[in-house]
Amino acid sequence: MTLLVLATTIVSFIVMMGITNISPTQQITQIIIAANAVSILVLIYLSYATLRKLFLFKSKDKNRDLHTNITIIFALIASIPSIIVALFSLIVLDNRLNSWINPENNQIIDMSIKAAQSYTEDNAQSLLTTTLSMVIDLDQRRMLYSLDRGAFSDWLTYDAGRNNLLGASLVKSTGEVVVRAQLFNDHTLPAVPLEALKGAAGDKPVLIPPGATNLVGAVIKTQALPDLYLYTIRAVDSSALDNMRVMNDNNIEYQALASNRSNTQIAYALLYIELTLLLLLTAVWTGIAVANRVVQPIRLLIGAAEDVATGNFNVSVPVRGSDGDIGSLAHTFNNMVEQLKTQHSDLISAKDEIDERRRFTEAVLSGVTAGVISVNAQGHIAGLNRPAESMLAINSEQAIGKTLVQLSPEIGSVFEAARENGRSSSRKQINITHGGIVRSFNVQITREDADTKNTSYVVTVDDITDLVAAHRSSAWADVARRIAHEIKNPLTPIQLSAERIRRRYGKVIVEDREVFDQCTETIIRQVGDIGRMVDEFSEFARMPKPQLAATDIRDVLRDASFLIEISNSQITFEHDFAGEPLIGNFDNRLLGQAFGNIIKNASESIETAIQAGAIDKGHILVRAASADSSVVVDVLDNGKGLPGENRHQLLEPYVTTREKGTGLGLAIVKKIVEDHGGHLEMLDAPEGFHGGRGAMVRMVFPMLVDAIAS
Repeated sequence: MTLLVLATTIVSFIVMMGITNISPTQQITQIIIAANAVSILVLIYLSYATLRKLFLFKSKDKNRDLHTNITIIFALIASIPSIIVALFSLIVLDNRLNSWINPENNQIIDMSIKAAQSYTEDNAQSLLTTTLSMVIDLDQRRMLYSLDRGAFSDWLTYDAGRNNLLGASLVKSTGEVVVRAQLFNDHTLPAVPLEALKGAAGDKPVLIPPGATNLVGAVIKTQALPDLYLYTIRAVDSSALDNMRVMNDNNIEYQALASNRSNTQIAYALLYIELTLLLLLTAVWTGIAVANRVVQPIRLLIGAAEDVATGNFNVSVPVRGSDGDIGSLAHTFNNMVEQLKTQHSDLISAKDEIDERRRFTEAVLSGVTAGVISVNAQGHIAGLNRPAESMLAINSEQAIGKTLVQLSPEIGSVFEAARENGRSSSRKQINITHGGIVRSFNVQITREDADTKNTSYVVTVDDITDLVAAHRSSAWADVARRIAHEIKNPLTPIQLSAERIRRRYGKVIVEDREVFDQCTETIIRQVGDIGRMVDEFSEFARMPKPQLAATDIRDVLRDASFLIEISNSQITFEHDFAGEPLIGNFDNRLLGQAFGNIIKNASESIETAIQAGAIDKGHILVRAASADSSVVVDVLDNGKGLPGENRHQLLEPYVTTREKGTGLGLAIVKKIVEDHGGHLEMLDAPEGFHGGRGAMVRMVFPMLVDAIAS
């Protein structure tokens, strides 16, 4: 099909160029247009089929990208110049046709033809004038014609020669010559046309235009000689007639070309398009052939590389001597695969050994209660065990890659200080607050290699909160026992002595009796206050163990809140308890004491705020609800609130913000809550409660599993 299209293109081009005997007329041009249009459709189909097969092959094989790219490059290199040449040729052809076929050229041709015709007509008119003059002279010499035909012939010869005629004769209406001028020339004069004689029969002269010769004739009927006609012949310049004939032929060809202009342009355009498609198709086929030769070794390399990427190192690329640089690349690839295979085996062995060590290390670390954090030389966390995740409330995925400062600013500051001092081991005790709960930690920083600057670190974190609290509580309990023992013993004699003095001398003393009564009352009252304080010390020193029983905590809250409500009319109390029972193992008496202490502190905080003019009306909200497997009790107030810093110290013994407080109330509450398996949080009031003014004390207790299931 391609060879047939190529033959059609060549034949069409030869015919259009006028090289053959076949003239590119309008009909021939239309046939050429039809043939080339069919050829273009064939080429389009062949191109589509080839490209479709190429891209279909590419979609089935993902390694065909290079193959397709090389083919496309070949096609572009071949087709782009041909397209440019075709466009340029079409533009040139159109400009040439425009320069050939224009009104000016047509006007010039018409004027030339008219000039030649005018020249011929002038000669004919001159001949006609001469013929008329001769026929007049001939009529005057009719007597000579009748008397002496020889003399008449001489006169006719003389007159014809005088008027530069090639011939002159008298002829009958049948064309028979009667008298002929005896002029000597090389021309064979044509006989008079019968049509001219018939035209001159009406007494009008008839001109005989030049035909294939350069002769012009005239026929006129004589008046004096009946049924005779004067037939004259004169020669016109042959070059002028030849030029006129050439102009007529050129004009005919020019008009044919002008009428066939659009067909010619279409024919040449189709030829250019056909040639471009042929080049494109040839380039695609050539590209496919070259790509098959060049890309096949590369595709083998790609396939082998993909096998290696999946972990298959038992691959090898065949190497041929004719492959050149590709063969060298394949040989290098085979060597690389062999090295990778060896290194992969070594890595597998090393990995198994590392995994065994890691499992051993994890087993050791899982049995350690302390948190262990591994930090690289750049200060980023490389790993941590589960106790560390629990202590810092973060999982390992979130921690890996971060710095200790980002994970925990407190531990991070200890780490940075240890890294700066350059010692192999550093230790420091810190406090960290999570969710309102302050925990104490012992942090130790150990360098992996003390002699190397670019080394890693191991951070060990021990939660010593319970230990510190136990030591502190034990110490404070011992202090409380000593204070109670040392102070309570002299209080009773002092009180008895003051009462005896008042009874014995109260009636005797007359002067300054008011001062006497006031002093004795002060002694007795202060001794009573000191006694109550000593009782609190004693109570803190010998906190009883709770007697646990299944109890609905809502009942305990109602009882503890009622005692405070009846004595504070200026405070609005609100209860928000869950609709279902909140059952746990509680000691009613101890838990009621703790709740009463918290609610009492809230009411005292409100009274302080009212006295300071900060608020007009107090509000205490007591609520209880279940959350997962716990009971959450919140006590909110709109009082003066808690201090912003070191508020966790309020839970320590003998720390208070009130002038007359002993600082044991919250410490006792904390001890009771912890004895019930819960924890205590000191928080600010949420925004939804009086705009965040005041404090919120949260106590979290475990629920009974049976109660949750029911």
